[in-house]
Amino acid sequence: QVQLVESGGGLVQAGGSLRLSCAASGRTSSTYAMGWFRQAPGKEREFVARIRWSGGSPYYADAVKGRFTISRDNAKNTVYLQMNSLKPEDTAVYYCAAREFTKLTYDYWGQGTQVTVSS
Repeated sequence: QVQLVESGGGLVQAGGSLRLSCAASGRTSSTYAMGWFRQAPGKEREFVARIRWSGGSPYYADAVKGRFTISRDNAKNTVYLQMNSLKPEDTAVYYCAAREFTKLTYDYWGQGTQVTVSS
């Protein structure tokens, strides 16, 4: 089991920045990748970014490429999502998720953190 706790959400004006954090604990040795997803009201959950647990191979959705940066702090077992140039359409609940080496899906999820971007 892997436990994930997100933090860092909030209200920001368009063009502003926020940094989300996701602290991982438990059986992290089996973790292959960490991802960020988001779900806006009335919409399905969508992929935002992911990074290998080793810290390599970041990958982004087209909607956030060039504005968001995913990174990992090995010492703190924490993954970050730096969000710059935020837009109102980035408003959503952001979730952190973990994928194990033996799985093709993200099986562990955090509780989510609300990000609201005002115009």
